[in-house]
Amino acid sequence: MKNELKIADKLKKKYHKCEEITNFKDMINRSEEIFKTRVAFKLKDKNGNIYNKTYEELKKDVVSLGTSLIEKGLFNKRIAVIGKNSYKWAISYLSASIIGVVVPIDKELQADDIINFLNVSESSCILGDSKNLEQIVKTENINKLKNKEIIFINFDKEENTKKNNDKFLSFSLVLEKGKKLLEKGNTKFEEIKIDPDELKILLFTSGTTGNAKGVCLSQRNICTNIVSTYGIVKVKRSDLFFSILPLHHTYECTLGFLLPLYSGASICYCDGLRYISTNMLEYHPSVILCVPLLLENMYKKIMKSMKNSLPKKYTQDTENPINKLPFFIKKIVKNKVKNTLGGRLRVFIVGAAAVNPEIANTFDKLGLNSLQGYGLTECAPLVAGNTDFFKRNDSAGLPIPNVEYKIDNPNDEGVGEIIVKGPNVMLGYYNMPEETEKVIKNGWFHTGDLGKIDENGFLYITGRCKSVIITKNGKNVYPEEIESYLNDNPLISESLVSGVQKENDDDTFVNAQIFPNIEAITEYLKGTVPTKEEIKKIMSDVVSSVNSKIPNYKHIKNFVVRDKEFEKTTTQKIKRYGDNMKQDKN
Repeated sequence: MKNELKIADKLKKKYHKCEEITNFKDMINRSEEIFKTRVAFKLKDKNGNIYNKTYEELKKDVVSLGTSLIEKGLFNKRIAVIGKNSYKWAISYLSASIIGVVVPIDKELQADDIINFLNVSESSCILGDSKNLEQIVKTENINKLKNKEIIFINFDKEENTKKNNDKFLSFSLVLEKGKKLLEKGNTKFEEIKIDPDELKILLFTSGTTGNAKGVCLSQRNICTNIVSTYGIVKVKRSDLFFSILPLHHTYECTLGFLLPLYSGASICYCDGLRYISTNMLEYHPSVILCVPLLLENMYKKIMKSMKNSLPKKYTQDTENPINKLPFFIKKIVKNKVKNTLGGRLRVFIVGAAAVNPEIANTFDKLGLNSLQGYGLTECAPLVAGNTDFFKRNDSAGLPIPNVEYKIDNPNDEGVGEIIVKGPNVMLGYYNMPEETEKVIKNGWFHTGDLGKIDENGFLYITGRCKSVIITKNGKNVYPEEIESYLNDNPLISESLVSGVQKENDDDTFVNAQIFPNIEAITEYLKGTVPTKEEIKKIMSDVVSSVNSKIPNYKHIKNFVVRDKEFEKTTTQKIKRYGDNMKQDKN
């Protein structure tokens, strides 16, 4: 305990100085005032030419869009945003969250899930890419929308359109209209007063009608997270953030979008996963938010390059030659690696899953700092992180400023559920008071994650006591979602989905155990009692059908057909652990 207090006191004395903010409007005004002519975004035009948006232009666009949306009757309404990472997405998020409640939606979801979120959130408007909006307005989908008056604003259309079911307003024209309103003296946006503790961001954690939980966040939740992160990881005004991860996630949204705008840094967007290397040489970023998979891929390429180019005496009998290199060769290697990454890269901020410490150590030796942390959507998101002052590559780090964590009901090894308290903890789950009460008790948020804390206060994640599966690239897969798709098919009696690791592969894959409905299958086969091979084939077809309805990262990669029912609890719920899991290995 003595050591823990000593480390905590040292860290508090070292925090980077930062100015408190409580809402996005104040943040935008502050940044525009301090960083007016500095570059906020580096963007590409249709011809691939890079151009800049200054902080002054950013504020004008946010105010113009917000003013235009207010004139369309959207003040205090729910406004959804969907699409690939872009400047239009960014200003839509800011404008929507200032004039109403923003509802960020995953662009990879199918139309049914998008429509479900629009219905549940009671959204009055959705701004997004053509690809996503056109899914919604198809004849078979549009009728499922409860709000028949919902406004569609298309990022890609240059003109307003209304032809058959294709009814879109042009984002460009909506923005232009706002600019004209401002020129005429419209001050409605500037007159808005924001309550920092009211619901302003509504995020959904799953993609299924029955299992979707809406996480309710206030602007104070996110703003305190921004300021706390700045206190432990210095963001320079000269920094350029390379945005790869989807912006609808709080991880990228808070740390890769709002944090740099608070700090006076710049942001650029990746053209797609295939273009990461090309884009890095184009933009020369200094900060990247990523998941472990990106680091691992870079690590493999670096190791391969070193083994192909270095003398054999340094590369033989070792998987990682970096430790054998003399100083002068190591310096050449460091420069070469840095140049392939754009020449300016100084730090990776890594989240969503654990990083292999060996990989993180190697990047440290190459002069590329990697800082991993731990967070959840419900915590806006960061809870713990390695810092500029103290870090351990095998740990999720120390508590961020103003946030506490502790282990609830630890076992003999100190492992128990991680619980969190702080101004970043969500308001609750949307219209789910019972679910909220299950996780927020006496002011502490129960994360559902297992961990332990060492004598210095460093947090170690040891597992999960909730069922969510986290893939290697940081995607969250909720088993209940996949199960609901499987169980909707009458040929299946019940199912259990879990994450499994294959031999010689540390990624986590979605696996399903299926107990078939033999009676329904017999009827399906017109009275013929099915053989094991026929059952397997029919279940394979069902799995393929389910996979066609969900994003690739949620696909069932393997399944097992059970010959008996699952073991149940007294309330007839399938037990997710114990004997039910043994068949995963069959």
